[in-house]
Amino acid sequence: MLTHVLPDGVAPAQGYSHVVLGEGRLVMISGQVALDEKGNVVGEGDPAAQARQVFENLRRCLEAGGARFADVAKLNFYVTDVAFLPAVRAARDAHIDVARPPASTAVQVAALYRPELFIEVEALAVLPR
Repeated sequence: MLTHVLPDGVAPAQGYSHVVLGEGRLVMISGQVALDEKGNVVGEGDPAAQARQVFENLRRCLEAGGARFADVAKLNFYVTDVAFLPAVRAARDAHIDVARPPASTAVQVAALYRPELFIEVEALAVLPR
C-alpha cells in the first residue's frame, strides 16, 4: 500500500506526488521505449503513439513482476524534447489514478539509444511483503 504525502512548505504538485511512501517488495522496471515484442519501433515520428506503446510495455513489465500501475511509487520520464510531455502525460493518465499519482521526474535528454525513439520511462513499484 502506498501513502501520498504533501510536505509542509512545498507547493502542491500538478500530475505527480512529491512524496510516496511504501513498505514491501520492490519491483524495478528498466526504462521502456516504443518497441513492440519483435523490437520494431512503434509510432516513428509520432510522440503520442510512442507514449502509448511505452506505457503498454510498462504494463506488461509490471504484470510480469506481479504489480500493476496502482503499485507504482515513482516514474522517471526521459524525452528528447519537452514538447512531448503532454503526450507522455496523456498516456500516463490513462493508466494511473490521477488523484493519487506517483512521484515522478521528467528530464530532457540529447538522445536515446536509437534516434527514432523520443520517450523512455522507468518505474518503481512497491508490493506488499
